This record gives sequence, structure tokens and C-alpha cells, in this order.
Amino acid sequence: MRAIFLFRKPGDIMATRFQDYISPTKLSYLDGKPTTLHLRKCRIVTQQKKDRREWVFEHGLITIGSLDENNLVIKDDTVSRYHAQIIQEDDAYVIRDLESTNGTWVNQVRIKEAYLSAGCLLRFGNAEFIFQPLDEEVAVVPSSEEKFGDIIGGNVKMREIYGILEKIAPTNATVVIEGETGTGKEVIAHTLHKMSLRAKKPFVVFDCGAVPESLIESELFGHEKGSFTGAIMSRQGLFELAQGGTIFLDELGELSLELQPKLLRVLEQREVRRVGAAKPIPVDVRVIAATNRKLEEEVRNNRFREDLFYRLSVVRLFLPPLRDRIDDLPLLVKHFLKNSSFNRDANANLKLRSISREALKAMTQYTWPGNVRELLNIVERACSLADGDCIELCDLPDHVASCAKLDDAPVPPTTPVLLSSASSDATPSIHLEVPSTTDFVAKPFREAKEAWLTSFEGEYVRILLERNNNNISQASREAGVDRKYFRKLMKKYGVTIETDAPDDDE
Repeated sequence: MRAIFLFRKPGDIMATRFQDYISPTKLSYLDGKPTTLHLRKCRIVTQQKKDRREWVFEHGLITIGSLDENNLVIKDDTVSRYHAQIIQEDDAYVIRDLESTNGTWVNQVRIKEAYLSAGCLLRFGNAEFIFQPLDEEVAVVPSSEEKFGDIIGGNVKMREIYGILEKIAPTNATVVIEGETGTGKEVIAHTLHKMSLRAKKPFVVFDCGAVPESLIESELFGHEKGSFTGAIMSRQGLFELAQGGTIFLDELGELSLELQPKLLRVLEQREVRRVGAAKPIPVDVRVIAATNRKLEEEVRNNRFREDLFYRLSVVRLFLPPLRDRIDDLPLLVKHFLKNSSFNRDANANLKLRSISREALKAMTQYTWPGNVRELLNIVERACSLADGDCIELCDLPDHVASCAKLDDAPVPPTTPVLLSSASSDATPSIHLEVPSTTDFVAKPFREAKEAWLTSFEGEYVRILLERNNNNISQASREAGVDRKYFRKLMKKYGVTIETDAPDDDE
């Protein structure tokens, strides 16, 4: 796992080519050594010495005015209701006047928009303040916990992520989460929101790949009545609906090049313009984005705007695939069984309580191309199929169950296989006819492997029952498996015994 934090100091020159860009701050874990994270804050202090007050802000957008809904409320007759706003950009703070009656002043100069420097004098009407940017350094170390909010995992790669999330959750930093499909990017985003100061405000999700391109602009930014065919009424966009909260842009890499400049404008100006509207609307939202694409490659291939990449990449998280933290699998299975609604009966009692060693072994040997989402689906499937209160090997899909079987089974032979019996030397050996691999070469590898194993298992069960006079208990002991599981194998391969055959050796 690695995480990268990008910050620019005032006066830095943006590289003209993506390949030439070198991030001023790069955070990664090397041999478990901790590192530090720089958090952006600013302080606004009253100029009056008698009644000295100060406010510290982490907001990307600070609104100033006489109304109580502003971040900085100034009760003064010379201050407009919405007087000004301070915007935190990547490399500086920008102050903008909102057409106030008595104007916004920086160091005795009336401005429409200006960059702020440390210690500068701000005046809104007759109210004067001092502006001070703050930088806070915090150490980032791996957490000692096995979960963080809704995120589950005790692997060191996940605990490193917890350490980062713990530091950035209370801030308003823009975050980009990268990782394969199914690694839990939306869970990370939702946890960031729940752990932030915006937790009581909306959390709005937008999938950039699930909405037709012609409707994305209206969905994100809203539209006015009559702005296009079918716009029979004005409508708020998702940025407006997320006011004060968080908007999560899933599958960001699917956003078209035509719409990317409009998203960049929202991030820089902190305002949206509805389709067909004349005036922009200020918004205060935290942006979290996710993608399963590699954004650096998308930029190099001119499929993603370079300036938008820089603007979004304040904090970048890289989620590891499940195969790289396979030791978390038992913990995840336990969590799904305990907390998922699909494992509850009509009386809200747990249906399954555990997983067998054989099933768990097969799952840990599988490569999980669908990651945690695929694991959740397979656990849900097992909850629907299992007969008892434990997930057995036969409750798993064949392509998962076969991983353990292939690990234990001999190489497919072209001649009969001689399997040694688990009983005494006086007991004759079992001669098991297994089809030649040449019978399956016309099929793809996975299908051929499953077909061969299916043939092997069915024949193995039949021979063992015949050898033990159809006594299931003795046959299961000789096979070294649980009696209940042996019965499931019989049912799976249609193996039946005579009704008067002994079912137990007691």
C-alpha cells in the first residue's frame, strides 16, 4: 500500500507536462517507518485588542457575512448578509467579494478577488481582521486496530490505511481512492464521511459510469426550467443536495473529457452553475472520488485532464486487492456472517455461525478477482445453500471449492490410480479408475479442471461406500472427512445406498 499527498507552496510553478511533475510531498510506508502529514488550516483574528477573538478553519470554503448560516458571522450593520468568501486552493488562499454593499478590503485596498498572504489585514465593511495561514504536522503510523468504522481488516496494509484515514477524516481534504473493482472504495468514502465533522450532513453518491453522458451535467449541477427539452421544472443538482456534506464521485475515470472542465471549475470556485442559469450558486461540499483506473496512465494517454488530476490529488489512497491481504479473509467472513441480513431467519436469529476448515482453506487459496465484493456474494450464496449452521466445502461454488481439491489431489494420470487405504495393512487397496486428461483437453483449463475433479469425487465416493458395505460412518472416517459432508457429496453426485444398509457402526 502507498498513499500520496500532494501540496504546493505559493509561488510554485506547475509543470507543463505530466511527466515532468514531481510532487512536493510524497507519503509512503517503507519498512513500517512512520511519516508525517501536513494539514492545511487558517486562522482569522479580530483586530480589536479589547475583545480579541479568533476562529480556526479547515474548510475549503469559508463564507463570511451577517447571516447565521455563514462560517464567519459578523454582526455589524456595514456587513452584507453574504459579504465574502475565502477559498482554499492547492497552493494558496483566495478571497472573493460577493458584491457586498460596503466592499471587501485587503491591506486597505478594495478588491474583487485577491490572494491572501500571512498577516494581511482584512476589512469587511467596518469590521477588521488579521488572516494567518496555519500548517499542522501530524505523524501517520499504522493503527493497532482490526477495523476502522465500517472497514474490516487486520493486515498491515489495511492498518496503514486506518492511520491515514484517522488523520484526514476530520479535515476537508479532497480524497481520491484507487483500487481494483470490489476492494471497498465506497466503504472507505462512507467511513470518511461518518468520521468527519460533516457526518450529520448529507452523503451523496454519484456513479459517473451509470448515468448517460447527456444527463451527467444536469445530475451533478442541476438545471433551470426550460433549459432543454423535457426540463419542465427547475431541479437541484447533487452538489447542491450535498450542501455542507460530502459528495462521492464513483468511477471518476469514466467521466468524459467534455465534463471534466466543469467539475474542475466547481472544485476551484466552490460554486455550481445550473444548466440554463445565469448566476452561480455557492456550495460547501467535500469531494471524495474513486476509480479502478490508474489515473497517471489516463493522463498520459490524454483521457483525463492533467489540471483536474492535480486538483483532486490532495490525498490519494491505494487499496490493496483481497489476494494481497488474504489473511483478512477469516475476519471478513466472520463479519459477514455476524452482521449481514442474509444470514438471519424470520426471527432475526443467525442461520450460520461458522465455516469449516476445508471451506476456509479453499477460500484462502482462491485468487479473488472480484475482491471483497465477490467474497460477500459467495458467503451470501453459502447462507442460502447450507443445510446446517456451518459453511462446508460443498456450499461453495465449484471454481472456489476446487482450489482446495486441486491442492490435495494427485496430478491427473493417464492410467488407473492406486490410493492407499487409511485402514490396516490387511485391508485391500482401492483401485480407482480416473479418466485420462486427454478426455478434457478440448475444454478451457478451468472447465477441464472442474470436470476432472467432479469425475474423481463421484467415483471416489462410490468406491468407498462399496468397500465399507455402504456404511457411511466408516466410509467418511476412511476418507478423513466429516460424516455430514460425506452425505452432501453423496447427494451431489447422486450416490444412493440400500435402505437397510447400516448407516452407523455403533
